[in-house]
Amino acid sequence: MAKSVLPPPFELAGHRIAAGTSATIDIPVSRLSTNTEIAMRVRVIHGRRPGPVLFVSGGVHGNEIIGVEIIRRVLKAVSAKRMAGTLLCIPIVNAYGFVAHDRYLPDRRDLNRCFPGSAKGSLAAQLAHHFTQEIIIRSDFGIDLHSAGLHRENLPQIRISAGRAQAEAMAQIFGAPAVIVAPLREGSLRQTAADNDCDVLLLEAGEALRFDEFGIRIGVQGILRVMAHLGMGVTKPRKPAARSIQSRRTMWLRAPEGGLFRAVKGTGALVQDQEVVGYLSDPFGDQDLPVLSPITGVIIGRSNLPVVNQGDALVHVAEVEMPGTASHRLNEIEEAALSDSLFDEDEIV
Repeated sequence: MAKSVLPPPFELAGHRIAAGTSATIDIPVSRLSTNTEIAMRVRVIHGRRPGPVLFVSGGVHGNEIIGVEIIRRVLKAVSAKRMAGTLLCIPIVNAYGFVAHDRYLPDRRDLNRCFPGSAKGSLAAQLAHHFTQEIIIRSDFGIDLHSAGLHRENLPQIRISAGRAQAEAMAQIFGAPAVIVAPLREGSLRQTAADNDCDVLLLEAGEALRFDEFGIRIGVQGILRVMAHLGMGVTKPRKPAARSIQSRRTMWLRAPEGGLFRAVKGTGALVQDQEVVGYLSDPFGDQDLPVLSPITGVIIGRSNLPVVNQGDALVHVAEVEMPGTASHRLNEIEEAALSDSLFDEDEIV
């Protein structure tokens, strides 16, 4: 019987990674004023059998750390010797922001508005350029991991753009509580990937500078499901417990005036049109102004900061296509994620 032919080595940033092996590659980005080199570190897992190239990225915004933990757990569940295709893991894209606990880079630019970047542009543009040239153009598919910003929290949700059939199918396979169809933003990683025929799922889960166990588990399980569907030779997790809620329209409810906001509905809660989601009061309690949802949907995000000014975003509601079963499906997904035997008890914080 003829021996199987191994795929050729995977090339990244001048390095060659043999089939059936893994390596950590430092892609130089710049030097600090102290002459310390800053690099974007990539773990390459190159399988023994041919297959697609999938990248998984975290920390594009430096204070969104949940992706780092998701990737750490995914790496414990994969093996180059058993895998088909190539997995590129970049847990911390924006090392500057990660170290500083800051969303932005030192030039105060949002990296996710600087793609595809420029080799001679700003620091953010140069970092985006490195990611585009070394990661995006080498990949067939991507998963980009994010969280809400400071003082906000997000229900785990996958965001995709309209009209991309493969991304829509993968979003349901991923199995997050919600799938939100959102337009591509100019300068975003997702836009540049689409321009290079690389579909990307964007996961939003939890809050900045915090780990969220539910969001982490949804992320790990979803990535492994996608890898299994792509034929990458990983142990397939059980199917999603229920179909994700679908939404093509979301709306932030904003404070009509300054005051103290008390939410009465949390993320994942179903709200009806004109239902109260919280109350806005003055410090003396002389006035209690109800904040109403103008649509029937599910709360996919909210502010955790009670002290608000007029116009501040309070609650993010996604209009759902099948509201009658939404609460039941969300409960099933959460219960299944938190009881999955894929994870050891010592993984729960």
